Amino acid sequence: MKTNRSAQNLEAHGRRLRQLALRAGVELGAGLAALPWLRMAPRGDGHAVLVLPGLGAGDGSTRMLRGVLRDRGHAARGWGLGRNIGPRAGFERAMLDTIDRMADESGRTVSLVGWSLGGLYASALAAKRPQAVRSVVTLGSPLHHPHATDKPLPAVPTSSIYSRSDEIVPWRCSVVAESGRSENIEVVGSHLGLGFNPAVLFAVSERLAQAEGQWKPFERTGWRQFVFPDPRREETSTAWASQRQQFNA
Repeated sequence: MKTNRSAQNLEAHGRRLRQLALRAGVELGAGLAALPWLRMAPRGDGHAVLVLPGLGAGDGSTRMLRGVLRDRGHAARGWGLGRNIGPRAGFERAMLDTIDRMADESGRTVSLVGWSLGGLYASALAAKRPQAVRSVVTLGSPLHHPHATDKPLPAVPTSSIYSRSDEIVPWRCSVVAESGRSENIEVVGSHLGLGFNPAVLFAVSERLAQAEGQWKPFERTGWRQFVFPDPRREETSTAWASQRQQFNA
């Protein structure tokens, strides 16, 4: 019985991995097809952007994202530390040195983009170097416990991009406390495909194109409202239900 159950679990796990890979593959194809459309995104000012990969991945996983950012005028580069195997000795020091070096070489602040665990790193690094970091963009990152009620405000302007259909990181883990310099941007997609998703690529490019010191929340106007779901829709529906109950009473 145990052998049969183990075999069934392995088969189910394998089937799930194939499904995840298929979803990511579809998003990769969509991203490639959308490259001409992505050139409609606003151009950046050439400031340095450091892109951090997710757990188990390396700079190869962010190649398409970095390519799109460079095409839109951003000086994007990979983290250069090989595969992301989680926190290890000397990692934080190496990343802080990289941020300092990029800021010194360019004479301007640096933006950080992190996918999954890379986004958690980016947020923590920005808290250590707020004077050197212009903004942070996270993609499906586990920033806190899904049921956390006390969410600290980010140290620098931050945009958390996530999907409610993320099959690896519970989407509530990615929702940040919104303020005058922090926001949530929802997309439709998979965790493994976030770095190829056309909506994500556009949103990251658009966020990074903002001039230093002039950060504003992402606007879901025009065609964007059909591509980017309203991340506050539950709050809105709850408030509307409450008002209706008061009216009926």
